[in-house]
Amino acid sequence: MPELRKDPVIGRWVIIATERARRPGVFLDSQKNIFDDGPCSFCDNQDKEVFSVRPYSGASWRVRVVESGTSLLSGKDKFLHKAHGLYDVVNDYGTHEVVIETPEHIANMADLSQEQIRMVFETYAVRYNELEKNNIFQYVIAYKNYGYAAGSRRIGHSRSQIIATPVIPFSAKEKLAGAKKYFVYHERCLYCDMIQQEMQAKIRIVAESEHFLAITPFAPRFVFETWVLPKKHNCDFSKGVVGYENDLAGLMKVVLGKIKVGLDDPAYNYVIHSAPFRRSRGEKDPGTKWKTLTEDYHWHIEVLPRLTRVAGFEKGSGFYISSIPPENAAEFLREVKV
Repeated sequence: MPELRKDPVIGRWVIIATERARRPGVFLDSQKNIFDDGPCSFCDNQDKEVFSVRPYSGASWRVRVVESGTSLLSGKDKFLHKAHGLYDVVNDYGTHEVVIETPEHIANMADLSQEQIRMVFETYAVRYNELEKNNIFQYVIAYKNYGYAAGSRRIGHSRSQIIATPVIPFSAKEKLAGAKKYFVYHERCLYCDMIQQEMQAKIRIVAESEHFLAITPFAPRFVFETWVLPKKHNCDFSKGVVGYENDLAGLMKVVLGKIKVGLDDPAYNYVIHSAPFRRSRGEKDPGTKWKTLTEDYHWHIEVLPRLTRVAGFEKGSGFYISSIPPENAAEFLREVKV
């Protein structure tokens, strides 16, 4: 029988449609990743460099951050905020950067070394801290689109993106509100409680390291959706990851490797969810809005394989439909050898 499950963070309902269940790894609507054979614009990228990781001065880069050639936002003009009656409008103030994750022409992060993945996450943290210095920016998001079905171009070179915005995205506000509501009632972090419950239940654990836990969430939006959570509480990715970058890199390589091998190299996205920047807006704003944020929010990474499509019911109702229970998905991924 189908089962309705409620996401404990934002309260979204998900239908676990067990009567539609398909054997894990068999998806009629999945798309095989096909990459172009032509010249790669990331192997010898000439875009403006923002940051790079090099073993020593003058050495070749290991990870390189450049301005996006198809930027969604630009920080070149002054920040402007205006109203059109009841509508709010701001100009395209922000940044859009591309993180070229390796000088080698390798498509999937799963195929990079643990050391190389570690440098990528260290690079994210450096850029978060640098972008925080701009008082206009309120939120930074690092994310990856791997494969055409995930929104990437057909270029087989591993890369990800970082965008800073002058407003907090709605999806981030939903998570912040849900975490705060739980904290007000329980006086504990929702994510910390989630980690403890999942470690006790074990049925949704995909993989685990000393400092991180990878699980399929109780109410997933997508089949094989996987969350990577730090066991140590911290609301900020750039602060909380310090000292644990290598451990995170090792677990991410395992998770992405299991998805690649077990699901025949599907397209996927991953997103780093971190707290917004906290700044006082003047003497009349003592910062009460963020009073408990450092205690109630918990940074994490969501990995989203693109194996199914969102249709009319999902778009119209806000429900998501998962054709495989997360417990079955976790069991399948645990057994995949990488």
